[in-house]
Amino acid sequence: MKIDFWLLSRDPVEKVVAMIANRVMGEGERLLVVSKHADQRDAISRALWSAGPESFLANGAAGSKGEERQPILLSDGLEAPNNASHVIFADGEYREPEGFARAFLLFNETTTEAARETWRSLDGTEGLERSFFRQDGGKWTKVA
Repeated sequence: MKIDFWLLSRDPVEKVVAMIANRVMGEGERLLVVSKHADQRDAISRALWSAGPESFLANGAAGSKGEERQPILLSDGLEAPNNASHVIFADGEYREPEGFARAFLLFNETTTEAARETWRSLDGTEGLERSFFRQDGGKWTKVA
């Protein structure tokens, strides 16, 4: 499994989720976006719906009718009735992503220490590949 750590410094979480979601959809995969904050899930949903005609990103809320058909499902928990292979932790809080091929932990200055602790706790985990990304100006670069 791959776990990517993304340090948000310039772009808001909604924009970064939309960028990652566009890539995941381009690979033909499904996505679960997790946040314990309902207002953040709503903002992410609006950003995905208005991503533009060339990158329109349909999404829905967990617990809604038809959730299993959603290519992108927004939830406060890790259940993925849409059979997502990728998960984004948009609220900066890591959860154990069992059953996913790839996870993205988005964090900012206020959640940096928790992200560092998560990175350290995963050290030496068999079958796990970790990467760290940050913005250099406007461009995302892989640091580790």
